[in-house]
Amino acid sequence: MNYFAHALPFLDRPYLAVATGVPDMLMVVDRRIRVRSKHVIAFVNDPDPVQSAVARGMLQHFCDDRRFHDTPSFAELNLNFSVTIRDALGGESSMRPRFLAHLLVELLLDAALAAEWPDRLKAYYRALGAIDPDRLQTAFNRMAPRPTLRLAGMVRAVGRERFLSDYRQDDTLMVRLNQVLRRVGLETLPSDFVRLLAPMRRQTASRKDELLDGIPTPLAATKAAPSKNQASDVA
Repeated sequence: MNYFAHALPFLDRPYLAVATGVPDMLMVVDRRIRVRSKHVIAFVNDPDPVQSAVARGMLQHFCDDRRFHDTPSFAELNLNFSVTIRDALGGESSMRPRFLAHLLVELLLDAALAAEWPDRLKAYYRALGAIDPDRLQTAFNRMAPRPTLRLAGMVRAVGRERFLSDYRQDDTLMVRLNQVLRRVGLETLPSDFVRLLAPMRRQTASRKDELLDGIPTPLAATKAAPSKNQASDVA
């Protein structure tokens, strides 16, 4: 899952909504930090409502991803896209087809959700603007095995760049795919790759409900309900 899919149910709780994207933000700005559920679960009932919200958002991300990647729909789309991409790239045997297939399922799911819920995409960006990125970074660093000074800047960049809207058009999605490939050290895509995106987009959108079915709440793992302050996600 990607930023919008993770955050969508929590847009009335800005810190929690934004925190659902923190693990993916770290993969962009500070890949050395490996945060797991065990690092955050002790903070879900913290008396500081921001601390609790950030912990809960990150825990939601981990739970979402475990369920999402185990769905038959994800496995089938991922395999089909991998084969299509491999063949389109001349039978390429590197990791690029598999990496792109996984990435495209997630980005095209966000695109389908944004097309269905354009007002909620606006609400996501309002949530990004409603929080203090430095306060979120401080809350994260209380839980992390090592601190970072780069997370707040990434939060601001997500709000400024608004790249989620780019996933809805094939040409701008191509730009974003090549940015990711460059960042991870893989070869960028030829221009004619864009022809593959429309059918992949349709396939992903047609299975959107299956991909999102049964996402568990991480609160069940804590055996505790949020307090009144934690539920309000005080900014």
